[in-house]
Amino acid sequence: MIINRTPYRLSFLGGGTDYPSWYLKHGGSTISTSINKYCYITCRALPPFFEHRIRVVYSKIELCNSYEEIDHPAVRETLRFLNLDCGLEIHYDGDLPARSGMGSSSSFNVGLLHALYAFKGEMVSKRQLTRDCIHVEQDMIKEIVGSQDQACAAHGGLNHIEFLKNGEIKVNPLTLSKQRLDELDSHLMLFYTGINRKGTASDVAKSYVDDIESKTELLTELGGLVDIGLEILGNKSDICEFGKLLHESWMLKRDLSNSVSNIDIDDLYKRALDNGALGGKITGAGGGGFLLLFVPPSEQQRVRKVLSKQIYVPFSFESRGSQILFYQANNENYSILEKDRDKRVYKLFKEQACG
Repeated sequence: MIINRTPYRLSFLGGGTDYPSWYLKHGGSTISTSINKYCYITCRALPPFFEHRIRVVYSKIELCNSYEEIDHPAVRETLRFLNLDCGLEIHYDGDLPARSGMGSSSSFNVGLLHALYAFKGEMVSKRQLTRDCIHVEQDMIKEIVGSQDQACAAHGGLNHIEFLKNGEIKVNPLTLSKQRLDELDSHLMLFYTGINRKGTASDVAKSYVDDIESKTELLTELGGLVDIGLEILGNKSDICEFGKLLHESWMLKRDLSNSVSNIDIDDLYKRALDNGALGGKITGAGGGGFLLLFVPPSEQQRVRKVLSKQIYVPFSFESRGSQILFYQANNENYSILEKDRDKRVYKLFKEQACG
């Protein structure tokens, strides 16, 4: 039995520059953090007494005899990647809803990879988890996704993540004092808009990534704001300057595609600004989900009141990334790597009879 916990993330600046079609030509960078909201993956060897060999539980329950039969693309392709075709049960639970801009897909995929590596008795680095998750999502599932969510989920913490032209990804933790981190944390508010975006993050991203070179000026500006953000956080500047930078970034990101925002999102954001927020953004690719706001503590009650129909989600930063919370080696009686069910059942009952 293995239980994995992997955090969701918030991206502050640089989103859009982490798509391979951009950074492999121009380079890219982001500022993002993991938060204390998590997805949980539980997996165990499935005893050989059922008609199915694989059971996958998420919003659906799938009963299959081979990973080839699994509908869930991430589960199917991760099992293919790790060459795991044995009796297996996988459960997913999450603190936040899927498709909400919190990097939930990559958190799920990182957590699943981590848990299944543990299932095989292998320890892997956070760097390998990042690299493998990007490969599964971008090359095997063929999703149009960036590369920051996987790194943030695997590593955890508040980071400056660099995407180099040679494909290398550097995760640089921000070395801020606890006082500065607490100051930033205290100015952030997160609301669930209840707005369901049309399609997945990949669908929203496709609306601008397919013609990404035409967005060169915008993406260059978005990337340039990262350096300004690092300077604000790293010195004694008024922390409110970071909030204003988030606003500037959101105004630019809205211009990437008509799918990034909509009338309802714009209305929520304007109401927040009119009542004390200095900046913010829709998290992730856009189109719906969560609204992140930068609000001085003295104004936060006003913002909560004007957005009272939206769910307020308190959170704090976390720094540990994907973790194996529980590990118990499989009962050798089940010999999970043998594929012949009859042999496993015979072995089990023979041992019990002789016991």
